[in-house]
Amino acid sequence: MQRAVGALPLAPALRARLVAAGFQTAQELLETGPCGLSKEIGISKEEALEVLQVVRQECQGAAARSPGGSGATRKCTALELLEEEQAQGFIITFCSALDNILGGGVQLTKITEICGAPGVGKTQLCMQLAVDVQIPECFGGVAGEAVFIDTEGSFMVDRVVDIATACVQHCQLIAEAHQEEDHVKALETFSLESILSHIYYFRCRDYVELLAQVYLLPDFLSEHPKVRLVVVDGIAFPFRHDFEDLSLRTRLLNGLAQQLIIIANDHKAAVVLTNQMTTRIGQNQSTLVPALGESWGHAATVRLIFHWDNSQRLATLYKSPSQKESTIPYHITSQGFRDVQPPAVTQNAEDTEMNPRKRPRREEEK
Repeated sequence: MQRAVGALPLAPALRARLVAAGFQTAQELLETGPCGLSKEIGISKEEALEVLQVVRQECQGAAARSPGGSGATRKCTALELLEEEQAQGFIITFCSALDNILGGGVQLTKITEICGAPGVGKTQLCMQLAVDVQIPECFGGVAGEAVFIDTEGSFMVDRVVDIATACVQHCQLIAEAHQEEDHVKALETFSLESILSHIYYFRCRDYVELLAQVYLLPDFLSEHPKVRLVVVDGIAFPFRHDFEDLSLRTRLLNGLAQQLIIIANDHKAAVVLTNQMTTRIGQNQSTLVPALGESWGHAATVRLIFHWDNSQRLATLYKSPSQKESTIPYHITSQGFRDVQPPAVTQNAEDTEMNPRKRPRREEEK
């Protein structure tokens, strides 16, 4: 990232401002951040974000083109891609019906978007995944860590404690049933304290903080190579207010989507986003659709839509490159995200009296 500022594909007047302010390399710009750059050269935060997006993309492109670099110049066969795809793990959700329609769970290296109305369980699933990504490999997990970026303030650590406690207890039951040495050894380090200490939480209060955090995330992930899940809980919230220039919003969102794709691929991580729903007014009717418009719909590899049917929560797989569209019920319990259990079969009084194992009572015995 030692590229000179004068060689960057920016407007000449903007390059002159940067040089006059004392910036010499692209690395210096990236270290300054959007707020600092805005103050240094007297431009808006939005313009500063666009500058930093261009700079980072140029630096990543230069790294890919350099000898030994990875990225756009990498060549491989379809067979190698298939083998890589099959080798990638899944993060289970503890809801077997949801895992099944996803093909095994939330897949690494892919972007999964969860859309739904408030209170339907989007954040609950994100917190469940932040715990499940840490399940040891001997129990069928990926033994990773999680980054949780919260834009709405919905992250509840007390709830994570409940989910993590239930997950540890579940693994303990498996270890007791199988009595395998690797299970016992894994449980020595898989505890509530360990789970909580490997969820890295970031609170972003506006779109400037969100974009800055996402663009700085590759450096953090390089320092924490075990991270296998990046959650952005509330991708739409910062972009639905204080935006008069919708074309600028679209450009920023497109840059954000590209950065998340790079993070998922380069760091072998699953990226999970939550999105709000908005009302689309048609000629004769109105429908609920995911927020941020049609162009944003191309950002995610997999899109789930959570919705209600009376009092039952339902999850619909709306978009997937490999799985068919399906709808399943799910349940939010004190232990986390779970399958809907079938109602228990109860015997009525007549069934009990007709039970052949019981001696019928005669009138004189009553």
